[in-house]
Amino acid sequence: MAEHPAYPVGLRLTGRRVVVLGGGQVAQRRLPALIAAGADVLLVSPEATPSVEAMADAGEITWARRRYADGDLADAWYALIATSDPEANAAASAEAERHRVWCVRSDDADAATAWTPATGHSEGVTIAVLTTHAKGRDPRHTAAVRDAVVEGLRDGTLVAPHHRTRTPGVALVGGGPGDPDLITVRGRRLLAEADVVIADRLGPRDLLAELPPHVEVIDAAKIPYGRYMAQEAINNALIEHAKQGKSVVRLKGGDPYVFGRGMEELQALAEAGIPCTVVPGVSSSVSVPGAAGIPVTHRGVAHEFTVVSGHVAPDDERSLVDWPALARLTGTLVILMGVDKIGKIAETLVAHGKSPDTPVALVQEGTTAAQRRVDATLATVAEAVRTHEVRPPAVIVVGEVVTVGPREPE
Repeated sequence: MAEHPAYPVGLRLTGRRVVVLGGGQVAQRRLPALIAAGADVLLVSPEATPSVEAMADAGEITWARRRYADGDLADAWYALIATSDPEANAAASAEAERHRVWCVRSDDADAATAWTPATGHSEGVTIAVLTTHAKGRDPRHTAAVRDAVVEGLRDGTLVAPHHRTRTPGVALVGGGPGDPDLITVRGRRLLAEADVVIADRLGPRDLLAELPPHVEVIDAAKIPYGRYMAQEAINNALIEHAKQGKSVVRLKGGDPYVFGRGMEELQALAEAGIPCTVVPGVSSSVSVPGAAGIPVTHRGVAHEFTVVSGHVAPDDERSLVDWPALARLTGTLVILMGVDKIGKIAETLVAHGKSPDTPVALVQEGTTAAQRRVDATLATVAEAVRTHEVRPPAVIVVGEVVTVGPREPE
């Protein structure tokens, strides 16, 4: 048997009896997939791990709390032998052979009639990697091959085009704070499958260089606005390309719904009858402070954090922020898009009760190679912005958490 390669096959186990002998770590790893496949699982073991016991308690498997006995495999279609008793394993394997039941042996792969491949999943596809021959089997190598294929499919570095007709539409993808590694795997995969990408300047620009040559990349800042407002023109561009039957990705910095106007785009697409998928992104409000060594919450220091937009000053009639209320909070205040208004914001917070000595950190170009951090207080932050020439994009953190972590060298 060892001279011939294994024959790969997918078993459809829905409603079919599968017998698992042994309730230890091997069973704990294998049972979830068998349950997901709809198998009628009988576990035979005097003991089981807490996780396996929980599966039995939930009714996902049937547990016979005893040792293996001859006849246990008579009605099985498939068996997994994973006990710590070599004699019981050998006897069960012999029974499986008599009843022509495909049998996996965790203790002796050479004596088994079936092997469990290293498996992974990506968008409705199961990737199974199997060593060809018994001689020289290396489970770690097969697992590494599996991981590389699955990761490549998920992050878009391994592109497997869909040959069936795709439904045109738009994906609003949050690109994260700037580091291309911080986009979600789903976002990266959708980018790899896109025909058109309409990108913000704050999106992870390095990802655009990885796109195939046929992908049309449109800078949202350069869309001709004409008689339209900027956002309306972007909405129209999304609709126009989607109606041409193209797969469109709207690549946005951070998260589409955190000061990203994603809902406006979703509403415009819905009114036009264009299907839309929203892919959340890592928000700069949390990730950028974290990258600069600042936790937005910390035990004994801050039990809350509040994120506000600073794109309009506190005394501007368009402002929807209750600045006096924020001044009374004891937690962390994170301000986005507020670099040019930070002087007025600091004055307002102090006027309504915040201490002028409250620590402030400004993190510019967070998570990128150009990241830098400038520390100040509410009393000095306006001058610090001028002296250090802090420019957008920058995240501003106000609160005692600024002093918790190690400071970056200036």
